[in-house]
Amino acid sequence: MSNLCVAHRGFSGIAPENTMAAVTLAMEQPYVHWIEVDVQLSKDGVPLLIHDFNLNRTTNGRGPVKDKTWEELSSLDAGGWKSKAYAGERLINLDNFLDKIKGRLQANIEVKTQGNLYPGIEEKIISAVKKHRMEQDVVLTSFEPRVLAKIKEIGRGIRTGLIIESKPNDLLLRLQLLHCSFLSINYRHLSAELAGKAARRGIEVMAWTLDDVRRMRRVAAMHGDILLCTNRPDIWRKAINEPN
Repeated sequence: MSNLCVAHRGFSGIAPENTMAAVTLAMEQPYVHWIEVDVQLSKDGVPLLIHDFNLNRTTNGRGPVKDKTWEELSSLDAGGWKSKAYAGERLINLDNFLDKIKGRLQANIEVKTQGNLYPGIEEKIISAVKKHRMEQDVVLTSFEPRVLAKIKEIGRGIRTGLIIESKPNDLLLRLQLLHCSFLSINYRHLSAELAGKAARRGIEVMAWTLDDVRRMRRVAAMHGDILLCTNRPDIWRKAINEPN
């Protein structure tokens, strides 16, 4: 099994997702090569790491992320929901994240938006990536083709990837038309045939989200280049090292 490990929202099986604690814990594992995070915008236009559009699940705040300034968001407890050990852990902005991982990990950054929820989010993210000179170290992914097309238009040289939770017959054609070199797909919809065809076309495939040894090994057996996205990088290590 040669498939690389992607830490989903950091080492989120143990630490609170999309926080510096989860990022740091992932970086401490020498076998983690990639990290996946979600980026939204504060009310005052600061890109920050958080998955849900609402604050309720992963912070002690309430309401939509978009309605709070970065000053308000950065004061929230984003760790206590996970465990007492992480109480007081804060949300982090994209600049903090990129500065932390530069030279160590590659990043799959999901542009987390719907419709016109975050006007200008693509420019904000691209600006941060360029400021840190990490154009070759990231891929920007989204469920929304419109977002990917805009990134291609304004962020030349930055890779893009489609996120999908199905397997339409024209999936590879869609990727070609969008000029995507990355596919982020629910592992349930991935097959050896699709993985092989994607690889031959120069498309990197990431399967999500795999948190047990059996499924991880089954997906890995489809193709050696599939990136395995997991909340539990320690499970990836077991899949690699322990006998079948």
